[in-house]
Amino acid sequence: MIDTHVHVVPPGLPGVGSLSLQPEGGAAEVATRLREEMAAAGVDQVLAMGAWNAGPDDPLGVNETLRLARAVPGLYAAGVADPLRTDPDHLRRAEAVLASGQVRALKAYLGYLHYPPDHAGYRPYYELAARFKLPFVFHTGDTYSPSAKVRLAHPLLVDDVAVDHPDVRFVLAHVGNPWLTDAAEVVYKNINVWADLSGLVVGDAASFVAEERQEMLHEAAAALRRAFRYAERPNRFLYGSDWPLAPMTSYRDFIRSSIPEIYHPLVFEDNARLLFRLEGGVQK
Repeated sequence: MIDTHVHVVPPGLPGVGSLSLQPEGGAAEVATRLREEMAAAGVDQVLAMGAWNAGPDDPLGVNETLRLARAVPGLYAAGVADPLRTDPDHLRRAEAVLASGQVRALKAYLGYLHYPPDHAGYRPYYELAARFKLPFVFHTGDTYSPSAKVRLAHPLLVDDVAVDHPDVRFVLAHVGNPWLTDAAEVVYKNINVWADLSGLVVGDAASFVAEERQEMLHEAAAALRRAFRYAERPNRFLYGSDWPLAPMTSYRDFIRSSIPEIYHPLVFEDNARLLFRLEGGVQK
């Protein structure tokens, strides 16, 4: 099983806290917790989102993730594309990181940063994604920040860049929640667009079985099933948990119950393995 959307470092975004990613034990405890969660959920590989504005020595915000990967087999990094950092020196340093082969995707935090996906600042990163054959992940839908502009995270905006950059494979994180059907339309229309299923429900393990949350969970599952059917592309959906915002085991079970069983091999492993070029069950 492959989890295509987790966080192992604070994202460092405007208006967003630590997401409980820095326990007292620091990085060592994060690594221990992640290994335990992966083992309990049967997850072999995870893709971790990078940190925004990490500094000049970390142009894609992946250094801490790569350090953690030494202690967590199967942990991969997704670098952050910052539309305000497009000077030639920064892009050269970002290109050098990508050339090392240690980054498996690029990520843009739509909404948190107040720029639409067709902003000129993203174009150099689309070119890098095409050159290195890396998927480009967009945060789409609701955000964790009151200072975000959620209109700019609407999944329909990705249709423009999917058409304009046919050589780039785009991923709609969170299926554009709450605009799941709109996201499904973008997946349906564009052969170069995928969607990950992360972050549709958040909370601790108890919240996934709490009686007062069952109606909400049922409605979320129904919305996901409707979007999945609408898209008519089961080979374009990716499992993701958004850990630590939800326990991996609880979220795995929620998605399993929401997606027809016949498509579980695609959603939980095969699609991600092909898209992110992952081999075996451990990091290569």
